[in-house]
Amino acid sequence: MNEIQAVVLAVIEGITEFLPISSTGHMVLASSFMGIASEDFTKLFTVVIQLGAILSVMVLYWKRFLQSWDFYKKLFVAFLPAVFLGLLLNKFIDQLLESPLVVAISLVLGGFVLLKVDDWYADNKQSDISYSTALKIGFFQTLAMIPGVSRSGATIVGGMMQKIDRKTATEFSFFLAVPTMFGATAKKLWDYYQEGLQLNQHDINLLIIGNVIAFIVAMIAIKAFINYITKKGFKIFGYYRIIIGLLIIFIHYFIHPLSIV
Repeated sequence: MNEIQAVVLAVIEGITEFLPISSTGHMVLASSFMGIASEDFTKLFTVVIQLGAILSVMVLYWKRFLQSWDFYKKLFVAFLPAVFLGLLLNKFIDQLLESPLVVAISLVLGGFVLLKVDDWYADNKQSDISYSTALKIGFFQTLAMIPGVSRSGATIVGGMMQKIDRKTATEFSFFLAVPTMFGATAKKLWDYYQEGLQLNQHDINLLIIGNVIAFIVAMIAIKAFINYITKKGFKIFGYYRIIIGLLIIFIHYFIHPLSIV
């Protein structure tokens, strides 16, 4: 991976991390087109730079992170399903990260859900999240281990299915991303070294660049996203997912076969 490729992936991460369109899926597609998807460092990079984007949540919502221990306990409960399933399915998930076709199918299926979710749960008024609701949202988050599903999309839809209003579900999705991505980053770095791989100075520089850019871009994206979905909902993201997913499938079958596990 070179500096330009790192910047491209970081910008994609910053824009897409909090949109229900799958940041990992978009980075898999971008790295596949750049011919670096199967590299060990690329897989590490696409996980670690998500931490930079997630830190933007702590900056923008810092008051919420100081409000009460109850807030942290609910995040912990919601985080637990990802811990257990992430450890159990780690190798399988790594294989899926090389498959643009898996991403494309997930994008299309998730797109159809987003087209209808506003209609299904238009009457949601609840703004308080209980421990049982937090746990259920946590299980929805595990669906995002499939590239293309979207962590934010899965958790927002999961929250709305528990009668939580759109804005509350979206913000809880942002907050839940913090422990999830800290854990994912630590686990990925540990696995990287356990496999006998080392980060050289060039790799470290790319990770720093990637995290800084993802952080800055995500700060802008969060504000724009919250304002948009509060007023207009998720339909535009559903259409986007379907179009991109079908385009990838068309390219694979009719123009040039993409890498498939």
